[in-house]
Amino acid sequence: MPNYIHTEKNHSGSNIKDIILGGQDGLVNVLGVILAVAAATHDTKIIIIAGLAATFAESISMAAVAYTSTKASLSYYQAQVEVEKEEIEKVPKIETKEIYDIYYAKGFRGSLLQKIIDKITSNKQVWLETMMTEELGLVKGKFENPNKSAFVVGFSAVIGSLIPLFPFFFLSVSPSIIISLIVSAIALFITGAVKARLTVGNWFKSGLEILIIGMVAAIVGYLIGFFLGKISF
Repeated sequence: MPNYIHTEKNHSGSNIKDIILGGQDGLVNVLGVILAVAAATHDTKIIIIAGLAATFAESISMAAVAYTSTKASLSYYQAQVEVEKEEIEKVPKIETKEIYDIYYAKGFRGSLLQKIIDKITSNKQVWLETMMTEELGLVKGKFENPNKSAFVVGFSAVIGSLIPLFPFFFLSVSPSIIISLIVSAIALFITGAVKARLTVGNWFKSGLEILIIGMVAAIVGYLIGFFLGKISF
């Protein structure tokens, strides 16, 4: 039962990680792009086109990265499973000694230690899972389906990207820039705070760090657009 609970938590944690990764990356990148274009052109149509182009390009790129990295991790896990299966079959004494060493290091001794070893090695599936988690530190639940991970990251990137862009659909450029910065700052701070709550660290400090990163990207984008807008090509 504990193994199943642990796996379920890993799945949930991985989904949240993908949501934060996609949303944060999409927001920061598109915020920088649209502020650069806004500063250079002050043309709402061009800003929206540039923002949407950046949104979907960024989302596809993020989804592709999530797919390939998750697939590589899953392939590595499966390869290690095959290695451990082969070792259990071919060198069971060595693998049994490794079980002994693992639980000896945890403080088990005497007859209790022997009972644990006998119990684990009496079932090859349990034996295999124990070697994967205890020896290699690999839990299957950490490795999501590549398609699912790509979808979650890509979709989150789209949502995150639209946050700084949406004011430009309804307002003129100047107020849109201000609202975009305010809304983006709030979203980034919340993202950092949630990340800290789900992992470790101070939620306020984490939120502030993510906020600062996003605002630096915005300032850089705006300055690039402002100065390039002054240049005649």
